[in-house]
Amino acid sequence: MTITSSHLGSTDSWTDARLLYALEEVVEQELNRHLKVAKDWMPHEYVPFSDARNFPGFFEDGEAWEKGQSPVTDIGRIALVVNLLTEDNLPSYHHEIASLFGRDGAWGTWVHRWTAEEGRHGIVMRDYLLASRAVDPDELERFRMVHMSEGFESDNRHSMLHSVAYVAFQELATRISHRNTGHQSGDPVCDRMLARIATDENLHMVFYRNLLKAAFELAPDLTMQSVRDVVVNFRMPGHGMPGFERAAAQMAIGEVYNLRIHHDDVLQPVLRHLKVLEIDGLGPEGLKAQEELGFYMGGLDAEASKFDERLAARKARMAARGA
Repeated sequence: MTITSSHLGSTDSWTDARLLYALEEVVEQELNRHLKVAKDWMPHEYVPFSDARNFPGFFEDGEAWEKGQSPVTDIGRIALVVNLLTEDNLPSYHHEIASLFGRDGAWGTWVHRWTAEEGRHGIVMRDYLLASRAVDPDELERFRMVHMSEGFESDNRHSMLHSVAYVAFQELATRISHRNTGHQSGDPVCDRMLARIATDENLHMVFYRNLLKAAFELAPDLTMQSVRDVVVNFRMPGHGMPGFERAAAQMAIGEVYNLRIHHDDVLQPVLRHLKVLEIDGLGPEGLKAQEELGFYMGGLDAEASKFDERLAARKARMAARGA
């Protein structure tokens, strides 16, 4: 099955300003749809405050943090810190998208609504981690200060279209990371909290995915090139945080987020839903981008298979040692 795209203007005729204007009606429709299906929720209802104790400092009864005070697993602790530090950079993310999408009209309303919803995630995660003593609070705060002090600049800040393509994948990646962290956390309370956050992230993905679909209808060649660029160069927004590479490697081994998950659960679902590799009627640059995207996905699948083999071998070795 193929999809034939209508060319509304040549590649050279589309600018960020024109696309912003052309997509405004779609943004309004998607915003209204989102507001109908999104459910308000209270972060404090997901936090086990009865487990909380004072920390040392100004309180005489303060109790120092120890690893054994929480049932959260080692991989859950690592992933929770990465996920929270990512959420902590919300002020920078807001600045990035507000600069690209604007603060007026439907675009601006969405920017502020998205920011408000994302703010809940950082609130509930931090309250949970401190109340349950799942992580070292001093180390968490030091990491937060370093990460936020360095600021954040999006790899796609040069282009509104690249940014829309990026967040369509990134919101799903964040949903998957939160959901898998909950599954691996060893704490049902944590799992329930992250499932609630993941629901929000999925709705955000749907918003951007539908917007990307509209962009394909308007400017198929440019959108295909943007998707190709984003997929090939994809990085999670928290890549600059302290110790990210080591934490990412541990999360890969712990099956929170790795190449197989990235290929099967993040990239493929969006590409398949939009039928990106089946779009017909593209110009030379769009066709080239589509072919390169297909080759890249094939290569990524092969790399993911190699990772699967190494992970299976590691599990076998660990099982043998345990026996």
